[in-house]
Amino acid sequence: MAGLPSWIDGCQIRGMPKQLNVEDVTARECCAPLNGPALGEEEAAELARVFKALSDPVRLRLLNLIAASEGGEACVCDLTGPFELSAPTISHHLKVLRQAGLITGERRGTWVYYRPVTPALTRLSGLFALPVPLSG
Repeated sequence: MAGLPSWIDGCQIRGMPKQLNVEDVTARECCAPLNGPALGEEEAAELARVFKALSDPVRLRLLNLIAASEGGEACVCDLTGPFELSAPTISHHLKVLRQAGLITGERRGTWVYYRPVTPALTRLSGLFALPVPLSG
């Protein structure tokens, strides 16, 4: 696409939904931000597993493609094209994202359709919600 910086993938821009649903992650019932109460051992281990799943660039891009797909879901058949990887490798990365609780998959005939797990993504974004300093 003309006029886009080189680091933006034009294919992803075309697949973005026109309106994003925004959830207030600063609400207290969402999750405790990192500057809140100390994380327990179990919660820290769980979050580390999720962040480890996201630490791979391919998995991060896959999650982005799934979350940005029209209709909120993506067929596995549409997820292999943007990568120079074999189908089994893409399946492995999708399995890691599923095991981390970031996506779900539903088989429909031959294909599997993936959706983001919105509460999990909201929880992650809420971890980095820092309080806004009051001016005055």
